[in-house]
Amino acid sequence: MKKSQKLWAMTLVLIGAVSYGLLSPVFKLAIADGLGVAHLTFLQVFSGTVLLWLVLLIDKLGKRTVSFAGLKHSWYKFAIIGVSGLALTTVFINEALGRLDASLVIVLLFQYTWITIMLESIWKKQWPNRAEWIAIGCVMMGTVFAVGLIGQGTSDINGIGIMYGLLAAIVYSLFFFLSGIVKAEVNPLAKSIVMSTASVFLVILIYSPAQYDWSNGFSNVWWGLLLGILGLALPFFCFNIGIPKLGGGLAALLGAMELPAAVVASFFLLGEPITLWQVAGIALIIIGIMVAQRNANGSDAAGKEGE
Repeated sequence: MKKSQKLWAMTLVLIGAVSYGLLSPVFKLAIADGLGVAHLTFLQVFSGTVLLWLVLLIDKLGKRTVSFAGLKHSWYKFAIIGVSGLALTTVFINEALGRLDASLVIVLLFQYTWITIMLESIWKKQWPNRAEWIAIGCVMMGTVFAVGLIGQGTSDINGIGIMYGLLAAIVYSLFFFLSGIVKAEVNPLAKSIVMSTASVFLVILIYSPAQYDWSNGFSNVWWGLLLGILGLALPFFCFNIGIPKLGGGLAALLGAMELPAAVVASFFLLGEPITLWQVAGIALIIIGIMVAQRNANGSDAAGKEGE
C-alpha cells in the first residue's frame, strides 16, 4: 500500500473514532434542548437505520455491490447481536448520559476492554495471560483516576448513572465477543442493516412511543439526523473503508481516540472540566488498550506460525 493511501485510511478511522466521541456531548446538548432520553434514543437508532437503508437504495440504483446472500442462514444471529449489543448499549449509555457528565460516561463505556478479555477467557476456559492482566490493571486504575474517585470522592456521582454506564460496557463487550464468535461472509452494509433494524424494534419495545414528544417540531429531525450520522452512518462509512486497509491492530488503536475526543468535546461543547487526574486516567486506559491489542496481534501471529 502506498504511504498516501495508508495515511488516508488512518485519517478515515480517526474521523470515525472522533464521530463516536462527539456522540455523547451532542446527546447532552439535545437533552438541554428539551428532548427526553427515550425520544432521543429512538431518533438516534431510527435515523441511523434509515440512513443505512438509503445507502442501500443508492447502491441498488447504481452498481449493486451489496448482497444479502450470506445472511440466508445467519441473519437471525446478527439480529441477536444487534439487539443484545448495539441496541442495549445505546439504551444504557443514553440513560447514563441523562444522569452523568458525558466524559464520565465514555470512561465507563471503555470498561468493555477488560470485560471482553474476561469473556474470551471464560469462553476459552483459560486464565488471562500476563499482558492481558496488565491491560486490565491499566484500564481499572485509569478508570479510578478518570472518574474522579481520587480528588473529589463519590458524593457527587450518581449511582444509577454509574450502573447504566457499566451495563453499557457489559453489553458492548458482548457485541464484540459475539461478533468474534459468529463467523459468516456477509457484506458489511447488509450486516449493519440487519443489526440496526432489529435494534429499532427493541428500542420501541423498551420505550413506548407514548413517551415520545413531537412538539419540538424541526428540533426532532435535526437532532435525530445528527445523532444518526455521528453514531452510525459516518463511523460505518469511515471504518468500512479504512479498517480493511490498515488491519485490526492499528485500527483498534486509532479507534481508541474516541475516548480523548469525547473528553475534549465535552470540555468545549458542555464546559465539563478536565483535571490532571482525568488526563492521567485516560492515558492509562489507552495504554491498557494498546497492551491488549499488541497481545492479541502477537497471539494471532503465533497461531499462524503454528498452522
